[in-house]
Amino acid sequence: MKENISEAEIDDFITAALAITPTSGSVINTFDHMWGYFKKTADEKEKAQHTTFKSEYLQGQTAQEDLLRFIRSLAQKYDSTYLLNSSFLKKG
Repeated sequence: MKENISEAEIDDFITAALAITPTSGSVINTFDHMWGYFKKTADEKEKAQHTTFKSEYLQGQTAQEDLLRFIRSLAQKYDSTYLLNSSFLKKG
């Protein structure tokens, strides 16, 4: 950070950021980014499921938690330690 800022102010910024509800666009962007870890190794069924989840989420038919469960299951199957240890998958 360019300015001197207190630890309390940093905590406030983090708390405020965590309170922001993500847009559907940001959710899909994150989903696609994490999918990128598997798109070359995933089988045809998983590739089809990715496409289906993405479409259904954008139509309001699938919840964000379903996307996370899908990515978490792939991370476990393909032993993606990086994703499994991410705070994003641990909190969901």
